[in-house]
Amino acid sequence: MKAELAQQRSLLELAELDAELARLAHRAANLVEQQEYDTALGEQRASADRLAALAIAIEDIDGQVARFESEIDGVRQREDRDRKLLDSGTVNPKQLEELQHELDTLERRQASLEDSLLEVMERREQLAAEQSDEQAKGGGLQANLTTAGHNRDEALSDIERMRGQRQAQRDAIVAGLDPGLATLYERQRTTSGVGAARLLGRRCGACRIELDRGELARISAAPEDEVIRCPECQAVLLRIGGA
Repeated sequence: MKAELAQQRSLLELAELDAELARLAHRAANLVEQQEYDTALGEQRASADRLAALAIAIEDIDGQVARFESEIDGVRQREDRDRKLLDSGTVNPKQLEELQHELDTLERRQASLEDSLLEVMERREQLAAEQSDEQAKGGGLQANLTTAGHNRDEALSDIERMRGQRQAQRDAIVAGLDPGLATLYERQRTTSGVGAARLLGRRCGACRIELDRGELARISAAPEDEVIRCPECQAVLLRIGGA
């Protein structure tokens, strides 16, 4: 295949643009800002889960408190009833002994219930303190998430802006290429990922393999407008000066 040197230079620009577009796509897929956002989101969700668990635990304890208070109130009512009977002076000695025994039992029961209630209330205070701390942390975590989301969106916007610019440049170059040369380039790029590259001394700029002397001699003898292919990777080899 023949192609003017200007066309071959355009092919090199196209390869460089495709390499940059690939780098932009890789950056977008492996965005540091996205990873930071995911971390912040995970921390925020973990905090929300802890708050939900604390709320359930506190609700459960409130139920225990209500039950203990109800039992204590019931014991006190029975104690009041028994003391009124004792104070009435209308009970016989046997009933008096039974009432006294029941009062002793009720006092022990009330003391036990009050001790249990105190333990539960102390646990509730502890959970409420943890809930307050977690809520305070939650505000900071939400702020971190908002900042991370803004940074991610800004980074993606920059990448998309650059991608749009490079794609427009690419489209313009492709429009000016000979259709056969463009087809060859695209077919090779689809096959190996690199459609064209410079010949760097003895080395192919696409596959980085050094060519033997015979192949180099053949390339050197070829006309300037001859489209040369790497014998190893088949990328278009561009005999154009530059680093």
